[in-house]
Amino acid sequence: MAFFKYPFWLLYRIWFYILVAIPIIIMFPLLIISISREQWYPYFFKLARIWSKFILIGMGFAYKITSEEKLDPNKSYMFVANHTSMADIMLMLVAVKNPFVFVGKQELTKIPLFGFFYKRTCILVDRSSAKSRQAVFLRAQKRIKQGSSICIFPEGGVPEEHIVLDSFKDGAFRLAVNHHIPVVPITFYDNKKRFSYTFFSGSPGRMRAKIHKFLPTEGLTIEDTKSLNEKARSIILKDLTDTK
Repeated sequence: MAFFKYPFWLLYRIWFYILVAIPIIIMFPLLIISISREQWYPYFFKLARIWSKFILIGMGFAYKITSEEKLDPNKSYMFVANHTSMADIMLMLVAVKNPFVFVGKQELTKIPLFGFFYKRTCILVDRSSAKSRQAVFLRAQKRIKQGSSICIFPEGGVPEEHIVLDSFKDGAFRLAVNHHIPVVPITFYDNKKRFSYTFFSGSPGRMRAKIHKFLPTEGLTIEDTKSLNEKARSIILKDLTDTK
């Protein structure tokens, strides 16, 4: 049985990168135009959502999004979710219609084609550099003031396979408190099983996401950052452990 699994997993990984590239090539002129001005980012975001749906459907992921509270298209939010898969980016883009900007690691800029646009539309962070982390805050503040939302995977990376949910960094919650925007916890249930960072793994199947009730930040101060962090993490962790 394993004899057949390994060739499948190899081809499945290759197919993923083909799917990443195809819509970028097809939409390349529109993508270039949409990133030429910062105020045109919402148009890029719509194209990114089309790109994401193309990949998820092409990979055989039957995604389902449930929500406990409705997002206001005229408000900014801080989206936080567990991080287990390369497909997390795509599922987040499908789950949320409000234009948001990812805060992500610099390493992804090395991926051909994808990296070109990732570098120009996301807020990049070098977690080993204090100067880089400070620059992230300044860029995120600018985007929030422009009306965009922010998305951060607060575990600060992809935890080891046996870890259900790693501890959260404070950065996302500090930004949310500073700008009085709600924190929106989101649970990705199946991404690790469907397409984890372990090379020889993955399969088509269901891919569920749940948008939880928002955590308000009005009246909170910077001293409340840790409790807000723990509250968001406990919501996602409880959901992961309670749901099969």
